[in-house]
Amino acid sequence: MKYFGRVITAMVTPFDNELNVDYQKARRLATYLANNGSDGIVVAGTTGESPVLSKEEKLKLFQAVKEEVGHKVKVIAGTGSNNTKESIALSKEAEVIGVDGIMLVVPYYNKPSQEGLYQHFAAIASEVKLPIMLYNVPGRTVTNMLPQTVARLANIDNVVALKEASGNMDQLSEIKSLVSDKIFLYSGDDSLTLPMLSVGGLGVVSVAAHLIGQEIQQMINYFSNGNHEKALEIHLQLLPIFKVLFITSNPVPLKFALNNMGIEVGGVRPPLVPVSLPEQEQILQVLKKMRPQSTD
Repeated sequence: MKYFGRVITAMVTPFDNELNVDYQKARRLATYLANNGSDGIVVAGTTGESPVLSKEEKLKLFQAVKEEVGHKVKVIAGTGSNNTKESIALSKEAEVIGVDGIMLVVPYYNKPSQEGLYQHFAAIASEVKLPIMLYNVPGRTVTNMLPQTVARLANIDNVVALKEASGNMDQLSEIKSLVSDKIFLYSGDDSLTLPMLSVGGLGVVSVAAHLIGQEIQQMINYFSNGNHEKALEIHLQLLPIFKVLFITSNPVPLKFALNNMGIEVGGVRPPLVPVSLPEQEQILQVLKKMRPQSTD
């Protein structure tokens, strides 16, 4: 079964001052992530502001990141949307580029039934050979993909992973009991990574790994090696960063934090707006406590 690693970073999309995609900055950021704890990188996911990226921009990003770091980490293309036909087309083009896998989000806005979800994902899977990571995030899509639907999809050969961001630990436990080791389970919430490991998760598709990738790797390694007390200690140390990055819509706080640390990623595209002054203060306080040098 295709293995993507334990810490997969959902990479932001860097923009220039006119909010055009800055592909050189994307290459530099991907290299930074590859050197600082990431086993894999998701390109053009939620954190990458996929709803406001054109198809052409996504393809150029897939190409740039794959060329830059494909020899070091797994590159996973965010090709899912709420349009099955367009998702298939983008997935096929990503496959031609040579990415290592694709991430397919539960279709948003349409509110498909569980059978509709199954048919959507099955249709895409039948058109590509790439390994597929499903992505359940009902807070953004409204629709929650139920454990029984995940179990059906796990029988498709190239469905190999699930990013679960329902925040429901009982749901993850039920999924694990139904799929056993057929697919890898990843936390879609940084703050729930450690709890999810305890009920059969493999790792995390992370936002915070932009800032603390090595530390997240350490936490997972300690847990995997049976040192649960040390894993908990690290989890509690990292919790403030996990939480502050979601004081407003992701990736708004993260982009502010990265720019503040000297990693230039630009602003966010509308309808997202920059962090407010009170939000800036909250983020800076956490950064200063965690990494004093980042706010010098």
